[in-house]
Parts: sequence; C-alpha cells; structure tokens
Amino acid sequence: MDAPGFDFTRGIRNVIEDMIDRIPELSHINLDRVAIAFAQARNRSRYGTHATLTPMRFEGGRLTTRKHGRTYAVQRLYSPAGEEMLYILTFYLPRFMDVDFNEKLVTILHELWHISPEFDGDIRRHPGRCYAHTHSQKEYDAKMQVFVDRWLSSNPHDELMRFLRLDFGELSHRHGKVIGIRIPTPKLIAINASV
Repeated sequence: MDAPGFDFTRGIRNVIEDMIDRIPELSHINLDRVAIAFAQARNRSRYGTHATLTPMRFEGGRLTTRKHGRTYAVQRLYSPAGEEMLYILTFYLPRFMDVDFNEKLVTILHELWHISPEFDGDIRRHPGRCYAHTHSQKEYDAKMQVFVDRWLSSNPHDELMRFLRLDFGELSHRHGKVIGIRIPTPKLIAINASV
C-alpha cells in the first residue's frame, strides 16, 4: 500500500490560519474564501516565483473590467460546499520548500498582505505607480519580516511549522511523496458587449 504522503496544502493552510489568528493586521482575511494550492515550478532553481496570490475580482471588488475596448470577467471558482473563492494562493514546489525557513515565512506573509483590507477579491493597492509592492519591494518585505518576528515571538506550536524547516527533498523522503490541491489559473473571459 502506498504511503499517503504529506498534504502540503493542508499543512500550509494550518500555518496561515495560525498567522491570521495571531497577527491582528490579517484579521480581515476569511480563509474559507481563499483557495490554497500548489503548482510545479519549471525548474529546481531557488530563484524565481515562490508563491502568487491571484485576485478573483478587479479593482474595488468589481466583477468586470474594460481592457482595449472590451469587457472582461474572471472565471469563477467555488469550493466543494459552493462558496465562491475570492483569492487563490499558490505555492510553487519544489522552489518554495527549497529556501530557508525564514524566507518561507516572509513569502507566506508577503502574499497574505496582498489581500485587500476590504477582502473584496481585489489586491491591497498602495499609492503610486507600483501599487502592488509600493515603490520598494525591499521595504515591503522588511515589513513582512516584522510580522514574521511577531508571529514567532507569539510561540506558535513547533509541530505546526516543522515541515517548513525541511527542504523539498527532505519532506518527500520523510513522507514518501508530497500531495495537495492543484488549481488551474483562472482565465479572463471576454463578455459580449451586446449582452
């Protein structure tokens, strides 16, 4: 009989739930409406995207947007219980697991901080041209480090984050395989202007 493997998406969801419980600035996030998934990174390099947050709404939580004279909507995603998801948080494996423990925590909080304070399916928008990360991604990540330090100082259970102290090879070796939820990237759908 095959070993069941380590459920990465369940493990990372448990960490995120704890962060939301312990960091008041994240209390607006309803994790029941955030789909958490993993995707295969194209290569084993530690450089590149470690995680992404996909908003399921446009600016201000709108369902549609205009681009090049056409109206578009985002393909909708629902939970098995029928609840509509407002965000998809995707981690790229093995790349995410192959960075050090602290960088993993900064990455998680970096993506969570992108969620709009209104929790309306849009991202958090900062003033200026670089509305996603402010004018400096370095300063953005420095703020995330403050959140990491606060979370760790609140003494989360070590068992909760033990898997994050391993790299992908160690996690796979220990559990036989890594499993979890995969979600295809939602498509933009052109809406017929005459409808």
